[in-house]
Amino acid sequence: MAIVPHPHTPLHTPATPYTGRRWPSRIYPGELARTAWMRTDLAVDLSRLAGMDQETIENMVLCASEMFANACDHSRSGQDPEGRIIRTLHMPTHATIQVAIVDDGNRTDIAEPTGPKIPHERTLEEWEQAERGRGLLLIHYLAERWGTRSVLDFPFCAGLGTVIWAEFTLGGGQA
Repeated sequence: MAIVPHPHTPLHTPATPYTGRRWPSRIYPGELARTAWMRTDLAVDLSRLAGMDQETIENMVLCASEMFANACDHSRSGQDPEGRIIRTLHMPTHATIQVAIVDDGNRTDIAEPTGPKIPHERTLEEWEQAERGRGLLLIHYLAERWGTRSVLDFPFCAGLGTVIWAEFTLGGGQA
């Protein structure tokens, strides 16, 4: 009897997708250097779901990386040494999966913080020269749907945190 499994035996059985499925939330330090850790965790979680094709996994990981980097750069998560970022993953329907990034709220060193938005006011020449600002465009074109919301939906809680999410179809658009 061998202790090591047969090399052709998968270490896990892919999980069946179902509406309402949730993965445990993962918490990361708000440091840009931790993006690779988040990417790896997300890719592993997605690879364990039946019906996930490689292209959808790669698109989700890329979008989550952009959202994570924005949280590090534009929120208190990246400003505060104790800042944290939460990654969630769930299935709103049996054929869709949503990844979300939750930050620690508005930076304290900015007079009037704004939420995530695509910079539409650039000219073609400005886009060609721009070194930043393409992450939300990537999300816009790769995800089926995406959006943002406050962590808490009360006017007096504005600025306590932002959730940015992106939704994808299992099997690359065969919903």
